[in-house]
Amino acid sequence: SCYIVLYFVIERQIYMDNIRNPFAPGAGNRPPELSGRSQLIDNTDVAIQRIAQGKHAKSTILFGLRGVGKTVLLRQFQALGEHRNCKTSFIEASDDTSLAQLLYPQINQVLRQLSVIEAAKSLTYKGQRALRSFASVFKISAGGIDISVDPALGIADSGLLENDLSDLFIQIGMAAQAAKQPWILLIDEVQYLSTQDLSALIVAIHQINQKSLPILFFGAGLPQILALAGDAKSYAERLFDFCKIDALDLTASIHAIRQPIETEGESISDDALQVIFEKTQGYPFFLQEWGYQVWNMSAQSPIDKQNVIDASDRVSVRLDEGFFKMRLDRLTPKERDYVLAMAHLGDGPYRSAEVANHLGEKPQKLGSFREKIIKKGMIYSPEHGDIDFTVPQFADFLRRTQGGF
Repeated sequence: SCYIVLYFVIERQIYMDNIRNPFAPGAGNRPPELSGRSQLIDNTDVAIQRIAQGKHAKSTILFGLRGVGKTVLLRQFQALGEHRNCKTSFIEASDDTSLAQLLYPQINQVLRQLSVIEAAKSLTYKGQRALRSFASVFKISAGGIDISVDPALGIADSGLLENDLSDLFIQIGMAAQAAKQPWILLIDEVQYLSTQDLSALIVAIHQINQKSLPILFFGAGLPQILALAGDAKSYAERLFDFCKIDALDLTASIHAIRQPIETEGESISDDALQVIFEKTQGYPFFLQEWGYQVWNMSAQSPIDKQNVIDASDRVSVRLDEGFFKMRLDRLTPKERDYVLAMAHLGDGPYRSAEVANHLGEKPQKLGSFREKIIKKGMIYSPEHGDIDFTVPQFADFLRRTQGGF
């Protein structure tokens, strides 16, 4: 038994304490250090405080590639709103659920919360009646949610989404104004909204801005959201602040790794940090994955360059089997051929004509495949005639794992 205990102790000393690992890679997981985003967060807090004081503030749409932390920022904005006594609603858009269906339970919840405030009771009741009309005209499945009021005639019941969503937002805005509790709507994956839904959302935000009602919108999506919003309504570029969320620079990347490690009383060498930056190219999700695995693969502090090298295979497997593969699996065989052709040409952006030439096809013939892949959120068009992956390092993943290169 003594030998067994000694063996256990030796084994426990092989790696650092994984329980204290500060990194938690995952979709939308907040990193231990929101490095490089402080100015954006401060600006958002100012906008929320302005709207709470009855002043104008511009709504914001974040855009960027996968893994840059857009969802994390939206959640941070939501927390800021709640801290400032705002009502918040967070939804994730999808290509198989309408905006009306997604908004219905969220709006019902907000109106119920506002209904307990004496100054807002009558306006909240009117809003609930408008929501009942809205749900009826758009045949929204209540999913067990019952609104025990009569529908409001002539409010949010025309059957035209642009008109009715605006009516509904105005009713919520008036109730929120009376209650002195602004409403903050946050929508992730905005690029999945249909053209009709996106257009109606833009019109509704425009209407409440014109009436100076306390509603603020924060959205996030892939880079194509700029073109989609502009196509939906030409004035969208003036209505929103479009904020590009990109990879972190060297300084911010180092801070994102070093600070959490030092908070746990450990340290990491400059050489190790430099290698992590080179491997991740500063993309926040990759930084979290590398930080997590490097910590687990290190025997002791300070973590050094060799620990990073030792963790490389494990990181590659984790990313290949999770982050990358789940996106590749969404593609049909022909769509997969298209992205493989892109990877064959090196790193993007790529000319659509060159991809078609590689496949031995005319660009016009492949247009429908390209559009389907864009709608699935795998690629986007940075400029007319160009395409690129929305997932960082995806071309490298294809070259490493799909063979034939």
